[in-house]
Amino acid sequence: MYPARSSRASEALPPRTAGAPLPRPSPVLWALILACCAVELTLMAADWGLVGTRQWRGLAYQYGAFWAGLLYNWQPNYAAQPWTMFLSYAFLHGGFWHLAGNMVTLLALGLPVERRAGRVGFLAIYLVSAVGGGAVFGLLAPGSQPMVGASGALFGLVGAWQYWEWRDRGRAGRSRAPVWRAVIWLAVLNAVLWAALGGLLAWQTHLGGFLAGWAAAAGLARRRG
Repeated sequence: MYPARSSRASEALPPRTAGAPLPRPSPVLWALILACCAVELTLMAADWGLVGTRQWRGLAYQYGAFWAGLLYNWQPNYAAQPWTMFLSYAFLHGGFWHLAGNMVTLLALGLPVERRAGRVGFLAIYLVSAVGGGAVFGLLAPGSQPMVGASGALFGLVGAWQYWEWRDRGRAGRSRAPVWRAVIWLAVLNAVLWAALGGLLAWQTHLGGFLAGWAAAAGLARRRG
């Protein structure tokens, strides 16, 4: 996840029994991966002059990226843009490696989160995290650059995972220190990457996604008792 200028297995999860088949991505998870891939690969083809025009990427960012200014006094390209951008930005990426990194992460995180929350719960966490990531980016990000990428939603999956770890450890009377260490590690990692990328890392989106994913998992847990 970055401004678009060019983005220990948890003990909370049930163990897989010996000889059991590996979990497979559900249609919901595949749909998210394929949607992101279809968009970025089409834009890459346009960049190379294979389809459409080389203006497609710029237009996609103009209409679908997250623009913090639209939360204030900027004029949108269409009436619903200040609302749709809270989800549309998560389906846009900044090139092949940005896409590949996020999709591998989505597959790795999506499988265990689906096992714990179910397909509907997983999708709810993912979408709520994307919205939360955009909201915190809009509130905290300086400047006027657009932001694209799925990593706000991905950090939401991490937030949900860590909530379950925190909750299960508390119920079992075990120390929650590993959860707080994981949170600190994520914060340090974001700081290092932000510096290494010259400020082109939307840490605000990661923060918002993580908090929203934690809250979404907590909400699902209360609803299910």
